Amino acid sequence: MNIEQGMMNNEKKNTRKFDLEDRLIDFAIRISEVAESLPNTALGKYIKGQMIRCGTSPALNYGEAQSAESTNDFVHKLKVVLKELRETLVCLKIIKRKPLITPVNKLSPIIEENNELISIFVKSIETAKKNSKKEKI
Repeated sequence: MNIEQGMMNNEKKNTRKFDLEDRLIDFAIRISEVAESLPNTALGKYIKGQMIRCGTSPALNYGEAQSAESTNDFVHKLKVVLKELRETLVCLKIIKRKPLITPVNKLSPIIEENNELISIFVKSIETAKKNSKKEKI
């Protein structure tokens, strides 16, 4: 293997390693775009602030999870990510039902991404807990 091939392999490993982080960052940006397009009504302002907090939090908390001090700390931080993703989903559902953004089908891709991220973190938490139990045996 030459140096160029080795560098390409390292780039692929790094891309895979940070794929979820990048996905969460992209999600945060997309959520901020939804929030910024909300109307300047009392509900629009409230949901906007809430969505910016809960929609950007998963990326930040996932970053913290990468430096967890223990498996329990890691699981706890992933649970915070999951909690914030679920809160974001509720905000999106409110926006869709009201509707605060029209046409509401514009929200479908971000709702789908939100659901996929929830599924990923549910599974990640389950896996981390299983691995933690195996380590203790």
